[in-house]
Amino acid sequence: MSSRAPAAIFALLLLGLLTAFAQDPRKTWDPARPPDTMWVGKEPEDPTAPDRYPNIWSVDILISNDGFGLGTVYRRSLTRDISAFINFSVSESKDDREFEYIDPYYNISFTPGKLNRFLVLPLLIGIQYRLFREDIVDTFRPYVNAGAGPTMIYQMPYVEFVEQEGGFWETNEVEFFNSLGRGHPTYTVGGFVGMGANFGTERSNIFGVNFRYYFTYLFGDGLPSLYNTLTRQVSSTKTSFGGFVISLNIGMAF
Repeated sequence: MSSRAPAAIFALLLLGLLTAFAQDPRKTWDPARPPDTMWVGKEPEDPTAPDRYPNIWSVDILISNDGFGLGTVYRRSLTRDISAFINFSVSESKDDREFEYIDPYYNISFTPGKLNRFLVLPLLIGIQYRLFREDIVDTFRPYVNAGAGPTMIYQMPYVEFVEQEGGFWETNEVEFFNSLGRGHPTYTVGGFVGMGANFGTERSNIFGVNFRYYFTYLFGDGLPSLYNTLTRQVSSTKTSFGGFVISLNIGMAF
């Protein structure tokens, strides 16, 4: 055998070992690492990984100048900082020019000239991005978010005009639940941008607050909202159904 044969065999073995470790560097043995924490074909489980609690469901309580609303949100983590969500809500919308009065004798409220009620029902898909994860404790998680999607505006009568004998007309207010069956929908596209924060741990119960601005517009002449109390003719239409909303989030991870 040539004197170069042992050297060639040693070189081939060394090349094979280097190639094996280059293909999977995680198999490098570290004597300082305990055997139960060594990587065996995959990385060890990270308790802070986003897929440990990937699903979050919450209920939203919406507060705005137009009143209150309710919604529900399903959110799933894509990375440690980015989440995708789908949000459905129902809230009331009013014309900015209407004013509510309270009758001190009968202790009832009424809105002169109001013609229709409006419910806004958006189905929005969006993205949420967590801020300052490395700089702030995990029990306070600020974020920014945005969403967009189809939106239904449900128009319901607030009053009805009833003709009396002698050609006189009487105006009767329609009770809310009775007006639900007499309404009809109009469809458009809406969205929002917002910022907020979640509090506590994201391993069980969820509590947070979100400040949003909704963009919801109708093209064309809009929907009739107010009428002239003397002529009973439409005096105002509504095209914008968005605005500033505070959303309180209460939910759970699963």
